[in-house]
Amino acid sequence: MDIKTLHPAIAAAYRVLETGEPISLEEAELLASLPGEFSLDLASLANKVRNRWGKGGIHACSIMNAKSGVCGENCRFCAQSRHNHADIEVYPLVDEDAVLFEARSCAEHGVSHFGLVTSGYGYRTMNAEFKRILAMIDRLHEELPELNVCASIGILGPETAAALARHGIAHYNINLQVAPEKYAGLIADTHGIEERMETVRLLRREGVNVCCGGIIGVGESMEDRVAMLFALRDLDVSVIPINVLVPIEGTPLQAAESVPLADIVKVFALARLVHPHSIIKFAAGRETLLKDFQGLLMLSGADGYLTGGYLTTRGRDLADDQRFSERLASFS
Repeated sequence: MDIKTLHPAIAAAYRVLETGEPISLEEAELLASLPGEFSLDLASLANKVRNRWGKGGIHACSIMNAKSGVCGENCRFCAQSRHNHADIEVYPLVDEDAVLFEARSCAEHGVSHFGLVTSGYGYRTMNAEFKRILAMIDRLHEELPELNVCASIGILGPETAAALARHGIAHYNINLQVAPEKYAGLIADTHGIEERMETVRLLRREGVNVCCGGIIGVGESMEDRVAMLFALRDLDVSVIPINVLVPIEGTPLQAAESVPLADIVKVFALARLVHPHSIIKFAAGRETLLKDFQGLLMLSGADGYLTGGYLTTRGRDLADDQRFSERLASFS
């Protein structure tokens, strides 16, 4: 390719392909400001960087909503908050057999990572419910030893972070959602972003790999999205899920405007250029909002996706995603 035909900022970013070193904040901000007509050039570079410097293959994971609803936090996008009025199913922590059934179905469809998710603030200290979750993790390890068991159960303290490490958790998910300085205004003010960031630090000190990303479409600017990507780099996370808001009736964001596709492509491509060696995972919004364009996002630097259901919204069939992954391999 004659890179002289590219926008100079994209041509300069091709050094990531050669060196594996991430772009700077200034470079990312310039690339983020480019008009939509340059998004495909940026996506092409990001896909090349993924193929050369990424982990290889497709990281597929699925999650189970193991405890639903009546969360005391006021996250503006979330159907499970009791501050909102979404019509969802509400239930306490499920039993081990139910978890095992879901996990086995995922494993049979070639999904390598299975995550337990619970609504609520989290577990700063040990309690009876947290111990039940540890028992579920142990049961999954015993019954499905090839499956990577993950968790997303909120904010942790030193004791609970250490316990998850001892019980062999593969990844722990807790998202920043947006740039740290915008969290209180755009996401929630019943807890602080620093609590989330400290949870990441506790887990990293225990040697646990962290899955931590954000959400597009909650009122943030492109500059905010870049700031989030760099905050994630400072936290040393290994998997970066990017969600595209699915507006849910009964939440404050039920009438939120859709983000232009070209901007979403840029976010995924920038995530790859800021994090050349990380797993970039396309999560919520893949099939419900992107529809015919979801393959494009997977060729814009992403090398992972969330398959199955997304807690309170429908997801994509596991078998369909297995075929989808096989077709994507021809671009590698």
